[in-house]
Amino acid sequence: MQSIMKEVLDIYGSPLYIYDGDKLRQTIKYISTSVMYGKTQFRFASVTNGNLSLLKIFKDCGWGLHANTPGDAYLGLQAGFSPEKIVYSGSNLNCDEMLEVLEWGVRTFNLDSVSQLEVFCRVYGLWNEPQRTQRTQREEVKLGLRLNFPELTGDSRIGVHPLEFGKACARALDVGLKISGLHFYRGSGTNATSAFTQAIDTVIDIARVLPDFSYLDFGGGFGYPYRHGGAAFDWELFGAELTRYLENLDISIELVIEPGRAAIAGCATLLAKVVSVKWQSDKQIIGVDTTVANLSVPSVHGGYREIVCLSSTSSNLFQTDVCGNTTYSRDYLGKNCLLPALQINDIIAILDVGAYGYAMSSHFLHRPRPAEVLLENGNHRLIRKREDYSVLLGNQII
Repeated sequence: MQSIMKEVLDIYGSPLYIYDGDKLRQTIKYISTSVMYGKTQFRFASVTNGNLSLLKIFKDCGWGLHANTPGDAYLGLQAGFSPEKIVYSGSNLNCDEMLEVLEWGVRTFNLDSVSQLEVFCRVYGLWNEPQRTQRTQREEVKLGLRLNFPELTGDSRIGVHPLEFGKACARALDVGLKISGLHFYRGSGTNATSAFTQAIDTVIDIARVLPDFSYLDFGGGFGYPYRHGGAAFDWELFGAELTRYLENLDISIELVIEPGRAAIAGCATLLAKVVSVKWQSDKQIIGVDTTVANLSVPSVHGGYREIVCLSSTSSNLFQTDVCGNTTYSRDYLGKNCLLPALQINDIIAILDVGAYGYAMSSHFLHRPRPAEVLLENGNHRLIRKREDYSVLLGNQII
């Protein structure tokens, strides 16, 4: 794999995101087969990565899409997902956005508040006006509520408390709709399997308060072990426990699972070249040709990523800070890493950047973003062009 990465870097330039499509498919298969419940639908949380070539892999593997925003849904449609395979579970849409998503054909909405439900009901009424549609009958729309229950979800801004369920159900009935689903979001990047398994019975009990309960959307929030060897989410245990609970219910419900980070984080690497080396006492300070702006925002999704060197076989390792190519004082891609003594043009690999890597990259300090390349079956192809400085002028009026 190292030789392929070096070859690809020579062809497409540095810095460069590289995705291992074979590894991604293996991860999708592993997660899919871990939940044996017969009425399970997997929906990839594309907020973590919106590259169309990667989304098509999920589609080809039989998954649908979980959309946090209209943009997520738009990308999914461009990747070829049918609208009924897309679940919207987001927050704070205005009327125009809700109408837009409805008109795109999305039919499942997990809403974040009674206020958002009221907006949806108004939009739904407009959408069904005879002058706006050629439909002879109303198409089925499935509505769910995102759960806010501090004993499980902690201090979260997201969701509807069970005490508001009655009000929500009554409002939906005003326009001929039913609240039939509950969406449980544990929180971003949770590696503790017990945080999910111990919540199953409580979530189901709460869901059954809904008189028309027929589907459970159970996460969202599954973590990934960025520190290799650390705690990792146990998909097989989770799948077995969830299946056991659901199969023992006296009603048959649909189950939706929304992996994002857990499915895609480990398939990608950000390659960069060393452009500067200096020593401060016994510590090595290297500068590379990428920046922290090409990784997830540390304050949001954590700052640690494992970094390895692809161009040195030395066994002598030194405490090393890996610094980006800006003067931002916090532009560290890694601190106190153990790396060999490096030279200019040596190659480093920042691992596990598939989730919230390119998706959260930015033009901070006016650096264009890298290209993206997909490896599959020993072949490679460009799946996103490298930006140049002209992108900084986009939409500006001079």
